[in-house]
Amino acid sequence: MTTLRQKFIDELELRGLAPLSRDGYVGVVSRLARHYGRSPDLITNDELKAYVLYLLRDQKRGRSTLITNVSALRFFYHHVLHRPFEEVSAALPRMKKPLLRPRIYSPEQVTRLLQAECLSVKHRTLLMVTYAAGLRSSEVCRLRPEHILSERGQIHVVQGKGAKDRYTVLSPRLLEELRAYWRIYRPKDWLFPSDLKPGRPLCNAAVKRAFHRAVRETGLPSNGGVHSLRHSFATHLLEAGVPVPILQRLLGHHSLGTTSRYLHVRREFISQLKGPLEALDLTPLKQAL
Repeated sequence: MTTLRQKFIDELELRGLAPLSRDGYVGVVSRLARHYGRSPDLITNDELKAYVLYLLRDQKRGRSTLITNVSALRFFYHHVLHRPFEEVSAALPRMKKPLLRPRIYSPEQVTRLLQAECLSVKHRTLLMVTYAAGLRSSEVCRLRPEHILSERGQIHVVQGKGAKDRYTVLSPRLLEELRAYWRIYRPKDWLFPSDLKPGRPLCNAAVKRAFHRAVRETGLPSNGGVHSLRHSFATHLLEAGVPVPILQRLLGHHSLGTTSRYLHVRREFISQLKGPLEALDLTPLKQAL
């Protein structure tokens, strides 16, 4: 490992970035260096701007990917190489993140997905926990058996996104499924251990592969990936009458504005609503006419 790379990792750790975020930032700078064929400290600010334009125009990278690249490069060149912030900001302006409406599954579609024959007991249980507790894939992978608080009806999410702990719901049905899963696999260190790396948890890529296999088999839309199960959890709870502040705590959102994205409702739910006019007694008006 080069001295520059280690210095970068040290700065990331000092600011409390999660391991996945650190790896992502380091990967961004490594790809930049490979693109130009030289050490990143020899790359000019103009070349940084040209690289981001290359990702945008030639590579057709999505907005989220570009935002991650810009954030990582800004961090590296300002905090590690100590280039003036104004210069780095001018070369790498922040990109506005689009406000996308979360895509969800109906309860019937979630049922179809979880009943896909291609899913092993482990993968079915994992996707069930993801949906039933509203977890991110990285969070469900890092669950340990002791995080299932059966007596309290809660799941303890340790060091989730933003290095924050929180508690989310553990329904009786999910607890029943987890107990059936435990009787088969008897997990020790990790609730969902890796099949390939003993002593390690299942990786995000394995979760995504299992999800997409089930999607293909059932003919469902991907809805943007396994994260749509978390979106579905949030929307279904709101439709069931759970207040937004409670949902914010279950999801681990820092801002209430982030949770408010789920205030949209499915078309099926809207069609069942009665408008306010239905509550009015207009009989006298009809008689007058």
